[in-house]
Amino acid sequence: MHQTHAARLMDGTGLARRITERSAARAAQITRDTGTAPCLATVLVGDDPASVTYVRMKRARCEKAGIVSRHVGLPSTTTTAELVDAVSALSQDPQVHGILLQHPVPSHIDERAAFEAIAPEKDVDGVTMRSFAAMSFGLPGFVSCTPGGIMRLLEEYDVDLAGRHAVVVGRSAILGKPVGMLLLAGNATVTYCHSRTKDLESIVRQADILVAAVGRPQFIRGEDVKPGAVVIDAGYNPGNVGDVDFETAQTRASLITPVPGGVGPMTIAVLLAQTVDAAARQLGLGPDRRVLSCDGAR
Repeated sequence: MHQTHAARLMDGTGLARRITERSAARAAQITRDTGTAPCLATVLVGDDPASVTYVRMKRARCEKAGIVSRHVGLPSTTTTAELVDAVSALSQDPQVHGILLQHPVPSHIDERAAFEAIAPEKDVDGVTMRSFAAMSFGLPGFVSCTPGGIMRLLEEYDVDLAGRHAVVVGRSAILGKPVGMLLLAGNATVTYCHSRTKDLESIVRQADILVAAVGRPQFIRGEDVKPGAVVIDAGYNPGNVGDVDFETAQTRASLITPVPGGVGPMTIAVLLAQTVDAAARQLGLGPDRRVLSCDGAR
């Protein structure tokens, strides 16, 4: 009879707490040294219930970590030009150190134009083309928060990327594409899969490191997970279900992220750490390499 084992869980909640405690201590130090507290501006267009909840949660975490939160709420009728103006004003405001534009924005708005209005030094969510280029070229800059959190988790659990086959299922601009670039910077061999991929299961079965980022519940079958693989489930679907069939996958993987409690808490931890980093740089202090060591140069 085939002997099954349970994969070791990658505890994003605990690691996120440690990163956030460090960020809070650093925010307090910056406030003491400069008289200015790090400030994150959140911009929300419309009143999508999920987005409203996310923004409220991010603001609460900010305030708990000693980061000032400034909220800009705009009506769903806002035009692209109006949103670009609002974001540009925050980019030019010296009191604001980081900017988070909650996405998705209403469909009539050019989201990319709005993202590009964020000054690169304030792009703590890692959504601009400049940030993507920095991730791709291994240059200093801010990483997309979920990919950054994934890299930090892999590092925490001593996952050696060099020469391993990493398969990323999903190619969104803020998750799939950048996480592939960061894995590549860590010397993994990276395959991107997406809705047009033929014979997805056979590619998934080759993955030493599998990143599921499709936003479809239990889309990746557990039996397609390679024995001993590291499984990162970046999906979060209604009912607290990820993109991977967790029950089966955990009998085959060596390491796996739970949903919730895996990737999710890491995303906000990276956002807070990068906001503190942005404030430090803008206020003339150096970055703290120990808070996050997942920049592309690794």
